[in-house]
Amino acid sequence: MAYPFKANPHFKAWVPVLDNPNCYVIYTPGQKPRLIYFQPVDYWYKPAETPSGYWVDQFDIRIIAVPEDATKHFPTNGRIAFIGETEAQHPGDLNPAPLLNRLHFDRAWKTEYEIECMRRANRTGARGHRAAERAFRAGGSEYEIHLEYLRAANSTEEELPYANIIGMNENAAVLHYIQHERNKLDDSRRFSFLIDAGANVNGYASDITRTYSNRDDEFGQMIEAFDRGQQEICASVKPKVNYPELHMQGHRMVARILEQFQFMRDIDADGIVEKRISSTFFPHGVGHYIGLQVHDVGGFMADPKGNTIQKPDGHPYLRLTRTVEPSMVFTIEPGLYFIEPLLADLKKSENAKYVNWPKVDAFRKYGGIRIEDDVVVTANGSENLTRAAFAAER
Repeated sequence: MAYPFKANPHFKAWVPVLDNPNCYVIYTPGQKPRLIYFQPVDYWYKPAETPSGYWVDQFDIRIIAVPEDATKHFPTNGRIAFIGETEAQHPGDLNPAPLLNRLHFDRAWKTEYEIECMRRANRTGARGHRAAERAFRAGGSEYEIHLEYLRAANSTEEELPYANIIGMNENAAVLHYIQHERNKLDDSRRFSFLIDAGANVNGYASDITRTYSNRDDEFGQMIEAFDRGQQEICASVKPKVNYPELHMQGHRMVARILEQFQFMRDIDADGIVEKRISSTFFPHGVGHYIGLQVHDVGGFMADPKGNTIQKPDGHPYLRLTRTVEPSMVFTIEPGLYFIEPLLADLKKSENAKYVNWPKVDAFRKYGGIRIEDDVVVTANGSENLTRAAFAAER
């Protein structure tokens, strides 16, 4: 069984062709870009449709029936660079680092077209999230919730930008949980639900997470407090902010929640961060670039030459260290989890004395909380693509 085909993101940057292999874009300065488009005569599988739409007039399109014919349309003189998989037919230098560094660095800034694609991907994702919440409230299994999301988002699994994370109870503490249990839980054993799921428009992704309690209980109050804290971080997004500072703001917010809901003893929020106790409950980064790839490239790049900006000490999973600038798009996704192996390590450490262990033990069944929005930086602040999408889907 062949893997589902996924277009190279460098190709998707030029044309919204996502499901057709053996295609190439040839760009020569001063000339109309050439699209080599694979359209075989085939009755085993359905060939790709003839290119159509708003974009085709921008290309010199050459149709090929067999992959080997692509070489007939490759350039034959001048300096040539090829970006793509190593096994493909190619002229010139394969994936030269100076060119890739330049392209990856510049991917951080999105055009209005790209932002609009992500705006629409958020609307589709929000529609799926609304359906998923309804399915959870109605008693559906993780698998049934997943199916309802696909229906509402009008997507197949292969078309999603990433595998849906749909976890109830303790499964919400597995950061990339994708098993989708089939068994239904009766209402007495349904405590919480976390869904991290996005959508895809013209190759551009949305990445959205929400968490729900099945009851009007203290965990539900924690979600509300956490949501307010997450929105404070989003409100801090503006040009010239250092993204690692947003990450540390996330840690301070998590520490306040731990203090407010009495998971800690004899220590305040500042101390929780200083002693890195917050990292037990919030072990990942606060977000990442998003665009042609869910975790888009260039998050650590200091310049187009490939120099990097190091992660803050003690925060190995942060995916973005650059300074925030207009037209950048990234996620804000703090989390607070009750993860068994991390709690076990904390219990063996000298910081164990600060933990209200009976309270922590009572909340293990909930798994955890994560709330994630996609945010685009504007000239003076930011636009929250996800909140606007949810407002439109009320």
